[in-house]
Amino acid sequence: MAILEIVTLPDPILRQKTQPVTKFDDELQQLIDDMIETMREAPGVGLAAPQIGKSISLTVIETLADVDDEGNEIEGTRDLYVLVNPEIIWTSKDVIDGVEGCLSIPGYLGEVERYTAVRVKAQDRYGKKVRYRVFDWDARIFQHEIDHLNGVLYIDKLTSKENFWTEEEFRVKFYGDDEEGETIQTAVGD
Repeated sequence: MAILEIVTLPDPILRQKTQPVTKFDDELQQLIDDMIETMREAPGVGLAAPQIGKSISLTVIETLADVDDEGNEIEGTRDLYVLVNPEIIWTSKDVIDGVEGCLSIPGYLGEVERYTAVRVKAQDRYGKKVRYRVFDWDARIFQHEIDHLNGVLYIDKLTSKENFWTEEEFRVKFYGDDEEGETIQTAVGD
C-alpha cells in the first residue's frame, strides 16, 4: 500500500463531477487500499477519489469511534465503508448544523447544514450492490464525501459566510484557547 498525495484547492479536479466506476479489477482494489491508508494517515474520516486526483465515483469512509467514560477510543468500534458509484436515495426531513473540515481545504473549518439521516445505494469494492441507512455524524460524513463526487465542497454549503474560520479562529472563538498545538476535532475531517 502507499500514501497518496491529497490535492487541495484550487485544483480543478475538486470541482468536477466524477465518472462511474465500471471495472472492479486489481487496479481498483489497490487504489481502494491506498485510499484507506491515506485517509488514516492524514488523519481523516473520509476520502473521495477526486481528493487524490482521480475523477471516478469512489469514496472511503471510516466512522468515528465510540469512546469510554474517560474519552478514550474503544478499539474495533469504527466502521469502514467503501462506496463505489454512491447515490443518496432518501433524506430525512430533519437537518442539523455542524462544523466540518476537509483534507483538501487544510487549516479551515465551517458550519454546514446536513440531513440527520440518509439512505445511500452504492456498490462495494467488488461491485456488489449495497444499501446503507446512516444517522447523525455518520450521515454527515456520507453527505460530505458524496458531495465530493459531484464537485461540491463543504464551503459551498456554509450556513453563512461568517461561519467559516481558520482552525485558530475557531479555537479562540469557541474554546477561548489561543494556544497552538491542539488539533481541532470536527465531525468531518476529510
